[in-house]
Amino acid sequence: MNALLFADPSPSLRWRAAVELDGAPEDDEEVRAWRTEIDRSENVRQLLVQLATARRPLNAGYLLCRLAHLGYRGPELATAVESLFTLQQPDGSWPVGFDDEDERPALSSTREPPRESAPSDGPRFVTTHTVVPLRGIAAAGFATDPRAERAYDWLESVRLPDGSWPAGPKADFGKDGRPSLPEPEYRRLTRGAGCRSATTGAVACLALHPDRNRSDTARIGVDHLLARETRDESALGWEVSRLVGLERHQGQVTFYVTFDPAFVLDLASRCGVSPEDRRVRELVAYLESLRGPYGLWPHHAHPQLSRWLTFDLECSLRRLAAGDWTGNEDPATFTPYRRGPRRY
Repeated sequence: MNALLFADPSPSLRWRAAVELDGAPEDDEEVRAWRTEIDRSENVRQLLVQLATARRPLNAGYLLCRLAHLGYRGPELATAVESLFTLQQPDGSWPVGFDDEDERPALSSTREPPRESAPSDGPRFVTTHTVVPLRGIAAAGFATDPRAERAYDWLESVRLPDGSWPAGPKADFGKDGRPSLPEPEYRRLTRGAGCRSATTGAVACLALHPDRNRSDTARIGVDHLLARETRDESALGWEVSRLVGLERHQGQVTFYVTFDPAFVLDLASRCGVSPEDRRVRELVAYLESLRGPYGLWPHHAHPQLSRWLTFDLECSLRRLAAGDWTGNEDPATFTPYRRGPRRY
Protein backbone atom coordinates (compact mmCIF):
# COMPACT_ATOMS: atom_id res chain seq x y z
CA MET A 1 0.00 0.00 0.00
CA ASN A 2 2.86 2.42 0.80
CA ALA A 3 4.16 1.92 -2.73
CA LEU A 4 0.90 3.42 -4.01
CA LEU A 5 1.45 6.48 -1.79
CA PHE A 6 4.96 6.95 -3.20
CA ALA A 7 3.40 7.06 -6.67
CA ASP A 8 1.43 10.21 -5.83
CA PRO A 9 2.51 13.35 -7.73
CA SER A 10 2.63 15.37 -4.48
CA PRO A 11 6.16 15.51 -3.00
CA SER A 12 4.52 16.39 0.33
CA LEU A 13 2.65 13.10 0.47
CA ARG A 14 5.69 11.11 -0.65
CA TRP A 15 7.87 12.78 2.00
CA ARG A 16 5.35 12.34 4.79
CA ALA A 17 4.65 8.70 3.86
CA ALA A 18 8.37 7.93 3.88
CA VAL A 19 9.06 9.63 7.21
CA GLU A 20 5.86 8.95 9.15
CA LEU A 21 4.85 5.53 7.85
CA ASP A 22 8.14 3.94 6.71
CA GLY A 23 10.38 5.61 9.31
CA ALA A 24 12.86 6.90 6.73
CA PRO A 25 15.58 9.16 8.20
CA GLU A 26 15.71 12.82 7.26
CA ASP A 27 19.15 12.39 5.68
CA ASP A 28 17.88 9.77 3.24
CA GLU A 29 18.67 10.81 -0.33
CA GLU A 30 15.08 10.56 -1.58
CA VAL A 31 13.70 12.25 1.52
CA ARG A 32 16.03 15.22 1.02
CA ALA A 33 15.07 15.42 -2.65
CA TRP A 34 11.38 15.46 -1.76
CA ARG A 35 11.96 18.20 0.81
CA THR A 36 13.52 20.33 -1.88
CA GLU A 37 10.53 19.67 -4.12
CA ILE A 38 8.17 20.72 -1.35
CA ASP A 39 9.91 24.06 -0.87
CA ARG A 40 9.78 24.76 -4.60
CA SER A 41 6.29 23.41 -5.31
CA GLU A 42 3.75 25.73 -6.88
CA ASN A 43 1.13 24.75 -4.31
CA VAL A 44 3.34 25.89 -1.43
CA ARG A 45 4.29 29.09 -3.26
CA GLN A 46 0.64 30.01 -3.75
CA LEU A 47 -0.16 29.37 -0.10
CA LEU A 48 2.76 31.57 0.99
CA VAL A 49 1.44 34.41 -1.16
CA GLN A 50 -2.00 34.02 0.43
CA LEU A 51 -0.44 33.91 3.89
CA ALA A 52 1.52 37.12 3.25
CA THR A 53 -1.66 38.94 2.19
CA ALA A 54 -4.06 37.43 4.74
CA ARG A 55 -6.09 40.02 6.66
CA ARG A 56 -7.96 37.86 9.14
CA PRO A 57 -6.37 35.74 11.92
CA LEU A 58 -8.82 32.94 11.09
CA ASN A 59 -7.65 32.75 7.47
CA ALA A 60 -3.97 33.06 8.39
CA GLY A 61 -4.34 30.35 11.03
CA TYR A 62 -5.79 27.85 8.60
CA LEU A 63 -3.19 28.69 5.94
CA LEU A 64 -0.57 27.76 8.54
CA CYS A 65 -2.40 24.45 9.05
CA ARG A 66 -2.33 23.78 5.32
CA LEU A 67 1.36 24.60 4.95
CA ALA A 68 2.26 22.42 7.93
CA HIS A 69 0.15 19.61 6.48
CA LEU A 70 2.18 19.83 3.26
CA GLY A 71 5.39 19.57 5.28
CA TYR A 72 6.65 23.11 4.68
CA ARG A 73 9.09 24.41 7.31
CA GLY A 74 10.26 27.74 5.92
CA PRO A 75 10.86 30.97 7.88
CA GLU A 76 7.57 32.46 6.62
CA LEU A 77 5.74 30.33 9.20
CA ALA A 78 7.50 32.00 12.12
CA THR A 79 6.86 35.43 10.62
CA ALA A 80 3.13 34.72 10.27
CA VAL A 81 2.96 33.36 13.82
CA GLU A 82 4.54 36.54 15.18
CA SER A 83 2.01 38.60 13.23
CA LEU A 84 -0.83 36.58 14.73
CA PHE A 85 0.53 37.12 18.22
CA THR A 86 0.47 40.91 17.70
CA LEU A 87 -3.33 40.65 17.33
CA GLN A 88 -3.80 38.51 20.41
CA GLN A 89 -5.84 40.03 23.24
CA PRO A 90 -4.45 40.23 26.79
CA ASP A 91 -6.57 37.29 27.95
CA GLY A 92 -5.09 35.04 25.23
CA SER A 93 -7.98 35.04 22.73
CA TRP A 94 -8.27 36.68 19.34
CA PRO A 95 -10.94 39.32 18.61
CA VAL A 96 -14.00 38.65 16.50
CA GLY A 97 -13.16 41.43 14.05
CA PHE A 98 -16.30 41.96 11.99
CA ASP A 99 -14.89 45.21 10.62
CA ASP A 100 -14.32 45.78 6.90
CA GLU A 101 -11.71 43.20 5.91
CA ASP A 102 -10.90 45.04 2.65
CA GLU A 103 -9.64 48.04 4.61
CA ARG A 104 -7.48 46.07 7.05
CA PRO A 105 -3.76 45.78 6.23
CA ALA A 106 -2.27 42.33 5.74
CA LEU A 107 -1.17 40.58 8.92
CA SER A 108 2.42 40.54 7.71
CA SER A 109 2.44 44.36 7.77
CA THR A 110 1.23 44.58 11.38
CA ARG A 111 3.83 46.18 13.62
CA GLU A 112 1.76 47.68 16.43
CA PRO A 113 -0.86 45.98 18.59
CA PRO A 114 -4.41 46.50 17.29
CA ARG A 115 -6.76 49.02 18.81
CA GLU A 116 -8.50 47.90 21.96
CA SER A 117 -11.33 45.48 21.25
CA ALA A 118 -14.05 43.91 23.32
CA PRO A 119 -12.80 41.48 25.99
CA SER A 120 -13.35 37.81 25.24
CA ASP A 121 -15.65 37.39 28.22
CA GLY A 122 -17.80 40.24 26.92
CA PRO A 123 -20.49 40.20 24.29
CA ARG A 124 -18.39 39.54 21.19
CA PHE A 125 -16.23 36.45 21.63
CA VAL A 126 -16.63 33.59 19.16
CA THR A 127 -14.68 30.45 20.02
CA THR A 128 -13.76 29.67 16.41
CA HIS A 129 -11.95 33.00 16.04
CA THR A 130 -9.45 31.79 18.61
CA VAL A 131 -9.22 28.05 17.92
CA VAL A 132 -8.38 28.37 14.21
CA PRO A 133 -5.41 30.77 14.71
CA LEU A 134 -4.25 28.71 17.69
CA ARG A 135 -4.40 25.48 15.70
CA GLY A 136 -2.30 27.10 12.98
CA ILE A 137 0.26 28.32 15.53
CA ALA A 138 0.47 24.83 17.04
CA ALA A 139 0.72 23.17 13.62
CA ALA A 140 3.64 25.48 12.77
CA GLY A 141 5.49 24.21 15.86
CA PHE A 142 4.82 27.00 18.38
CA ALA A 143 2.33 25.28 20.69
CA THR A 144 4.54 25.75 23.75
CA ASP A 145 5.25 29.44 23.16
CA PRO A 146 4.13 31.33 26.32
CA ARG A 147 1.67 33.38 24.25
CA ALA A 148 0.17 30.20 22.80
CA GLU A 149 -0.03 28.73 26.31
CA ARG A 150 -2.06 31.80 27.31
CA ALA A 151 -4.49 31.02 24.49
CA TYR A 152 -4.76 27.43 25.67
CA ASP A 153 -5.52 28.70 29.18
CA TRP A 154 -8.26 30.89 27.73
CA LEU A 155 -9.74 27.87 25.97
CA GLU A 156 -9.93 25.97 29.23
CA SER A 157 -11.50 28.96 30.98
CA VAL A 158 -14.47 29.24 28.58
CA ARG A 159 -15.51 25.60 28.75
CA LEU A 160 -19.02 24.75 29.81
CA PRO A 161 -19.56 22.73 33.02
CA ASP A 162 -19.83 19.48 31.02
CA GLY A 163 -16.41 20.02 29.42
CA SER A 164 -17.64 21.07 25.97
CA TRP A 165 -17.19 24.46 24.31
CA PRO A 166 -19.86 27.00 23.36
CA ALA A 167 -19.85 28.73 20.00
CA GLY A 168 -19.70 31.99 21.93
CA PRO A 169 -22.33 34.20 23.53
CA LYS A 170 -25.52 33.14 21.76
CA ALA A 171 -28.17 35.14 19.94
CA ASP A 172 -26.50 37.36 17.37
CA PHE A 173 -23.10 36.82 19.01
CA GLY A 174 -24.39 37.85 22.40
CA LYS A 175 -25.37 41.48 22.05
CA ASP A 176 -26.12 43.18 25.35
CA GLY A 177 -29.53 42.38 26.71
CA ARG A 178 -29.99 39.26 24.59
CA PRO A 179 -30.84 36.00 26.35
CA SER A 180 -28.43 33.08 26.19
CA LEU A 181 -30.05 30.50 23.94
CA PRO A 182 -29.08 26.82 23.53
CA GLU A 183 -26.93 25.82 20.58
CA PRO A 184 -28.92 25.15 17.37
CA GLU A 185 -29.69 21.47 16.93
CA TYR A 186 -27.71 21.06 13.71
CA ARG A 187 -24.43 21.70 15.57
CA ARG A 188 -25.34 20.73 19.12
CA LEU A 189 -23.35 17.90 20.67
CA THR A 190 -25.12 14.58 21.10
CA ARG A 191 -24.34 14.38 24.82
CA GLY A 192 -23.30 17.92 25.71
CA ALA A 193 -24.64 21.43 25.89
CA GLY A 194 -21.90 22.90 23.73
CA CYS A 195 -21.37 23.42 20.01
CA ARG A 196 -19.93 20.54 17.97
CA SER A 197 -18.02 22.92 15.70
CA ALA A 198 -16.41 24.83 18.57
CA THR A 199 -15.62 21.64 20.49
CA THR A 200 -14.03 20.05 17.44
CA GLY A 201 -11.85 23.12 16.90
CA ALA A 202 -10.80 23.26 20.55
CA VAL A 203 -9.86 19.58 20.59
CA ALA A 204 -7.92 20.07 17.32
CA CYS A 205 -5.80 22.68 19.12
CA LEU A 206 -5.25 20.52 22.19
CA ALA A 207 -4.35 17.50 20.04
CA LEU A 208 -1.29 19.37 18.67
CA HIS A 209 0.10 20.29 22.10
CA PRO A 210 2.81 17.90 23.36
CA ASP A 211 1.44 17.87 26.92
CA ARG A 212 -2.17 19.04 26.82
CA ASN A 213 -3.12 16.42 24.22
CA ARG A 214 -3.31 13.80 27.00
CA SER A 215 -5.05 16.08 29.52
CA ASP A 216 -8.54 15.51 30.89
CA THR A 217 -9.65 18.64 29.05
CA ALA A 218 -8.73 17.12 25.68
CA ARG A 219 -10.10 13.68 26.48
CA ILE A 220 -13.44 14.96 27.69
CA GLY A 221 -13.69 16.96 24.48
CA VAL A 222 -12.95 13.85 22.40
CA ASP A 223 -15.49 11.94 24.47
CA HIS A 224 -18.17 14.45 23.43
CA LEU A 225 -17.22 14.04 19.75
CA LEU A 226 -17.22 10.24 19.90
CA ALA A 227 -20.71 10.27 21.40
CA ARG A 228 -22.10 10.92 17.93
CA GLU A 229 -22.03 7.46 16.43
CA THR A 230 -23.72 8.16 13.11
CA ARG A 231 -21.67 7.53 9.97
CA ASP A 232 -21.92 9.65 6.85
CA GLU A 233 -19.69 8.40 4.03
CA SER A 234 -20.08 11.65 2.10
CA ALA A 235 -18.34 13.52 4.94
CA LEU A 236 -15.35 11.15 5.11
CA GLY A 237 -12.15 13.05 4.40
CA TRP A 238 -13.72 16.51 4.57
CA GLU A 239 -10.91 17.97 6.68
CA VAL A 240 -8.17 16.43 4.52
CA SER A 241 -9.85 17.83 1.41
CA ARG A 242 -9.70 21.33 2.94
CA LEU A 243 -6.07 20.97 4.03
CA VAL A 244 -5.06 19.82 0.55
CA GLY A 245 -7.10 22.61 -1.05
CA LEU A 246 -9.82 20.68 -2.86
CA GLU A 247 -12.53 22.26 -0.70
CA ARG A 248 -12.77 25.81 0.63
CA HIS A 249 -12.30 26.56 4.30
CA GLN A 250 -15.05 28.94 5.32
CA GLY A 251 -17.54 29.75 8.05
CA GLN A 252 -17.24 31.34 11.45
CA VAL A 253 -19.37 29.50 13.98
CA THR A 254 -19.73 26.63 11.48
CA PHE A 255 -16.05 26.26 10.55
CA TYR A 256 -15.89 22.66 11.86
CA VAL A 257 -19.58 21.82 11.59
CA THR A 258 -19.09 18.90 9.17
CA PHE A 259 -18.83 15.64 11.12
CA ASP A 260 -15.88 13.94 9.41
CA PRO A 261 -15.25 10.40 10.82
CA ALA A 262 -11.62 10.49 9.62
CA PHE A 263 -10.96 13.77 11.45
CA VAL A 264 -12.60 12.45 14.64
CA LEU A 265 -10.37 9.36 14.50
CA ASP A 266 -7.32 11.59 13.99
CA LEU A 267 -8.17 13.65 17.09
CA ALA A 268 -8.94 10.54 19.17
CA SER A 269 -5.61 8.95 18.21
CA ARG A 270 -3.67 12.10 19.10
CA CYS A 271 -5.38 12.41 22.48
CA GLY A 272 -4.56 8.87 23.60
CA VAL A 273 -7.91 7.12 23.24
CA SER A 274 -7.48 3.36 23.38
CA PRO A 275 -8.39 1.17 20.38
CA GLU A 276 -10.39 -0.87 22.90
CA ASP A 277 -12.86 1.97 23.38
CA ARG A 278 -16.11 0.57 21.97
CA ARG A 279 -16.89 3.64 19.88
CA VAL A 280 -13.38 3.79 18.41
CA ARG A 281 -13.43 0.06 17.71
CA GLU A 282 -16.74 0.36 15.86
CA LEU A 283 -15.55 3.46 14.00
CA VAL A 284 -12.44 1.62 12.83
CA ALA A 285 -14.54 -1.36 11.74
CA TYR A 286 -16.78 0.97 9.74
CA LEU A 287 -13.80 2.64 8.07
CA GLU A 288 -12.20 -0.70 7.24
CA SER A 289 -15.43 -1.71 5.51
CA LEU A 290 -14.92 1.23 3.12
CA ARG A 291 -11.33 0.35 2.19
CA GLY A 292 -10.85 -0.46 -1.48
CA PRO A 293 -9.41 -3.67 -2.94
CA TYR A 294 -5.89 -2.21 -3.25
CA GLY A 295 -5.73 -0.95 0.34
CA LEU A 296 -6.71 2.65 -0.43
CA TRP A 297 -9.74 4.51 0.86
CA PRO A 298 -11.62 6.07 -2.07
CA HIS A 299 -13.03 9.57 -1.75
CA HIS A 300 -16.56 9.96 -3.04
CA ALA A 301 -16.11 13.45 -4.56
CA HIS A 302 -12.37 13.73 -5.30
CA PRO A 303 -10.80 10.48 -6.56
CA GLN A 304 -7.36 12.14 -6.53
CA LEU A 305 -7.68 12.54 -2.74
CA SER A 306 -7.71 8.78 -2.04
CA ARG A 307 -3.96 8.58 -1.32
CA TRP A 308 -4.02 11.57 1.05
CA LEU A 309 -7.08 10.12 2.83
CA THR A 310 -5.38 6.71 3.08
CA PHE A 311 -2.24 8.27 4.52
CA ASP A 312 -4.28 10.21 7.10
CA LEU A 313 -6.21 7.13 8.22
CA GLU A 314 -3.11 4.92 8.35
CA CYS A 315 -1.36 7.45 10.60
CA SER A 316 -4.40 7.55 12.89
CA LEU A 317 -4.58 3.77 13.11
CA ARG A 318 -0.89 3.57 14.04
CA ARG A 319 -1.23 6.22 16.75
CA LEU A 320 -4.21 4.40 18.22
CA ALA A 321 -1.97 1.49 19.21
CA ALA A 322 -0.38 3.71 21.89
CA GLY A 323 -3.72 4.84 23.34
CA ASP A 324 -4.58 3.91 26.91
CA TRP A 325 -7.77 5.79 27.75
CA THR A 326 -11.35 4.61 27.43
CA GLY A 327 -14.17 7.14 27.60
CA ASN A 328 -17.90 6.93 28.16
CA GLU A 329 -18.86 3.73 26.36
CA ASP A 330 -22.63 3.91 26.79
CA PRO A 331 -24.40 4.37 23.45
CA ALA A 332 -26.06 7.75 23.02
CA THR A 333 -29.30 8.12 21.15
CA PHE A 334 -29.20 10.53 18.24
CA THR A 335 -32.18 12.19 16.62
CA PRO A 336 -31.74 14.34 13.50
CA TYR A 337 -32.55 17.98 14.13
CA ARG A 338 -36.12 18.99 13.50
CA ARG A 339 -36.88 20.69 10.21
CA GLY A 340 -39.36 23.52 9.84
CA PRO A 341 -42.71 22.99 8.16
CA ARG A 342 -42.78 23.15 4.38
CA ARG A 343 -43.94 26.43 2.89
CA TYR A 344 -45.79 24.73 0.06
